[in-house]
Amino acid sequence: MSSSPKAVCLLSGGLDSSTCLALARRDGYACYALSFDYGQRHKFELEAAARVAAAVGVEKHMVARIGLDAFGGSALTADIAVPKGRDAAAMGNGIPITYVPARNTIFLSFALAWAEVLASSDIFIGVNALDYSGYPDCRPEYIAAYERMANLATKAGVEGRTRLKIHTPLIALTKAQIVQLGRELGVPFGMTHSCYDPGPDGRPCGRCDACLLRAKGFSEAGIEDR
Repeated sequence: MSSSPKAVCLLSGGLDSSTCLALARRDGYACYALSFDYGQRHKFELEAAARVAAAVGVEKHMVARIGLDAFGGSALTADIAVPKGRDAAAMGNGIPITYVPARNTIFLSFALAWAEVLASSDIFIGVNALDYSGYPDCRPEYIAAYERMANLATKAGVEGRTRLKIHTPLIALTKAQIVQLGRELGVPFGMTHSCYDPGPDGRPCGRCDACLLRAKGFSEAGIEDR
């Protein structure tokens, strides 16, 4: 077992979370990757998460199974069409239907529980508020509020044994900057999955918001997306 400080790293299998995991590894953390089978439209992202976790190197990769599809309310968890072909103005206007109600709050709660069991003071999450600010649970003020709450909510926090820190190293980066950072860190881009609505074989649709933002990031970074 590693003597490095432990960190719980939320890992969806996408570009941002994979880069965030690689950054935590570079910074010397023993990483415990946490992914979620939450009733999303497809499981290709979980397959990607497993590949990335193995390639980057983690102490353990856990997949928590929770049923957010029971509530629906999102194009990712209900029979609602995923928007396609939207331009930057449309993507930046309001909260998109691909927002999953309370998802990051729930994910962070699971991460908080595992961190307390591991006696870890650190959680990494690859949220980004600059290139795509439509999600309310990706904003810096949300993360700061959650961190304050977390330190009031745990036995370890109340007893003063640890003070939890939620790391958001990508929150103020453009997608192009994230791509550049990922290349520097050796992120296996070809193993990641970003598409909201892939085909039956897992191939990205190329037209949903996630695909378009990813393509824009690679293009602006001058890097080929493999």
